[in-house]
Amino acid sequence: MAKIKVGDTVVVITGEGKGQRGTVQRVDAKSQRVVVSGVNLVKKAQRPVRAGRRQTQTGIIEFEAPIHISNVMLVDSKTNEPTRVGYRVNADGSKTRVARKSGSDIS
Repeated sequence: MAKIKVGDTVVVITGEGKGQRGTVQRVDAKSQRVVVSGVNLVKKAQRPVRAGRRQTQTGIIEFEAPIHISNVMLVDSKTNEPTRVGYRVNADGSKTRVARKSGSDIS
């Protein structure tokens, strides 16, 4: 069970984008990186591909690059502040993510 999941609202706690908030678009558990909307925007020169392949956008494109998962922190929906994530084991044996700051469940 991952502490940060797709759709979570996170805040960048360190680095160039410190203080920026966004929603998690993608999580790569193997490399421990996340892509957050509106954070770590980079520009890349994209060449056109040969005919026969699917056409992609060409020219200078801007996209969100992944950042390390340790540089983001989940935003507690109750207090609207960054919080650590814990777990609570329910009576039926399933785990629920819990915000450490307020104790409220994270959906």
